[in-house]
Amino acid sequence: MSIAFCYPGQGVQHVGMAKEFVDSDACYADMIAKASEASGIDMNKLLFEENEDINITEYTQPALVTACCIITDALLKAGVKPDVTAGLSLGEYCSLYVAGALTFEDAVRLTRTRGRLMSSEVPAGEGTMAAVIGLDKETIEGVIGDMDGVWCANFNCPGQIVITGKKGAVQAAMPKLSEAGAKKVVELNVSGPFHSPLLKGAGEKLGKELENVELGDLKIPYFANANAKAITDKSEIKPLLEAQVSSPVMWEQTLYELEKMGVDTIIEVGPGKTIAGFVRKTVSTIKVIGVSTPADIDSLLEKLG
Repeated sequence: MSIAFCYPGQGVQHVGMAKEFVDSDACYADMIAKASEASGIDMNKLLFEENEDINITEYTQPALVTACCIITDALLKAGVKPDVTAGLSLGEYCSLYVAGALTFEDAVRLTRTRGRLMSSEVPAGEGTMAAVIGLDKETIEGVIGDMDGVWCANFNCPGQIVITGKKGAVQAAMPKLSEAGAKKVVELNVSGPFHSPLLKGAGEKLGKELENVELGDLKIPYFANANAKAITDKSEIKPLLEAQVSSPVMWEQTLYELEKMGVDTIIEVGPGKTIAGFVRKTVSTIKVIGVSTPADIDSLLEKLG
């Protein structure tokens, strides 16, 4: 059996993530304290008390990373270890944690900075994103290729691609994509044109922050969103994280690479079933098991025998 730990991106967060782990073991409560110190956010309050901040990018990112890293540690403690790892956009930071390149504190601190930079680079309301269902990459690029200010942002799975850019340009592209045969084109409820060249400046600022981070050696390969390649050399990580902010997320391509590597089981670490949905539509031979609670780990251990 070859196991990949895969991590979701923004959008799956909710109040109460990882709470059962924190309530059951003091070591996870200690991780919450470390996350609060690293991010400058009261993580107990953000994760476990009803609030609006959890859906604001600057807070969502460190909150989701904290929860996913806690669940990761619980999996490792239970003896479940990955052979390779990948994360969707923000999830790449959790991948780097389990692979040994980032400490928990650095992953949390960097993602708060990343969230803040991504939110502030383009004034609110000037950028947006839209999901395009039922068209392939070539058709979409044929429609938007000569339009100014709109690009492909996420290649999630066959027939599901997200476009990004200036609000007016994305909204102008939407009816054209419908005319080209899209089953559905839906504007997303996001605060900016993520994974577009408009965020290049945010990536460069993040690059400056990364200069101060000492990376550990990679214990297992991780897949980078920007190029869908298995990375084993830590010297490649920082430029890829800088590029990731303004580059398309090559998730569909990553799943094909995992399949080629012989991965037969993906453990979706964290809330939601986003990864499972994309895997089903891309590499249906790979089994996906979601883990977001201690009961999920018990069930996983039974399945793994």
